[in-house]
Amino acid sequence: MSGAGKVVAVTGASGYIASWIVKLLLQRGYTVKASVREPNESRKTAHLTSLDGAKERLQLFKANLLEEGSFESCLEGCEGVFHTASPFYHDIKDPQAELLDPAIKGTLNVLNSVAKFPSIKRVVLTSSIAAVAYNGKPRTPDVVVDETWFSDPNLCKESQLWYVLSKTLAEDAAWKFVHEKGIDMVTINPAMVIGPLLQPTLNTSAAAILNLINGAQAYNNLSLGWVNVKDVANAHIQAFEIPSANGRYCLVERVAHYAEVVKMLRELYPSLELPEKCADEKPLVPIYQVSKEKAKSLGIEYIPLETSLKETVESLKEKKFVSF
Repeated sequence: MSGAGKVVAVTGASGYIASWIVKLLLQRGYTVKASVREPNESRKTAHLTSLDGAKERLQLFKANLLEEGSFESCLEGCEGVFHTASPFYHDIKDPQAELLDPAIKGTLNVLNSVAKFPSIKRVVLTSSIAAVAYNGKPRTPDVVVDETWFSDPNLCKESQLWYVLSKTLAEDAAWKFVHEKGIDMVTINPAMVIGPLLQPTLNTSAAAILNLINGAQAYNNLSLGWVNVKDVANAHIQAFEIPSANGRYCLVERVAHYAEVVKMLRELYPSLELPEKCADEKPLVPIYQVSKEKAKSLGIEYIPLETSLKETVESLKEKKFVSF
């Protein structure tokens, strides 16, 4: 039990990745102080309070990304902080209010509070490959994206990639802040995260798979990196526990076009009606590579994409989002 006797905080704990981080931390013996927006809404927190070890070692705290100081009671007495709270959805009316403010101001709010507690040894920030790969460089099969890449905010604005912009600006603001204040921070930059759901609600990345198996007429002309949520949660904890961990860690098991994902789903579930055609007539967006070198140093051995897809579909069935 590597975490026995240690107290850590997880922000946005009811979210998809965060719920898995909480589960694995409890398994390792940590005491977890978890921030959620509505700690008294058992519908949103029951999946956390029912985890093994939760009764003894999980405490829920109310906190809001845009409320200064609201994380302090959660962070007090902790030696590590996993900051995962940040909105992720596509249907945006007001990018500033819905995505940019919560991501950037929320991150700085949490880090401001971290700076007040010398007991906190390290912050692990959930960033995204979105903050890495969008810099205008071509992404073709011979190109290897790695941790030295940074997305270009101007390019994101021009292309109206608001989620990408929110993650890029939030991570950039975080690095500037921690360098100024001498805080030890590591960022985890996963691609599209899939795998089993612990939470009762549908998250954006699982919804992409649900859409494919639930009667979509066409699949997107997109090539994305994919990674299992259990690997992502484990990487966060390794990044906290391994003293030499530093900087950023891209997490991608494989880059695959939606066409390939549909093909895998077809092999796994031959009876399903899956989309036969691409959403546009253009050539298929090429795949590219993402370096796995740095993630290896966290001891990550990736769960294969086929397994992740199967786990996602089975979980969606179990949670009654789909039935077949």
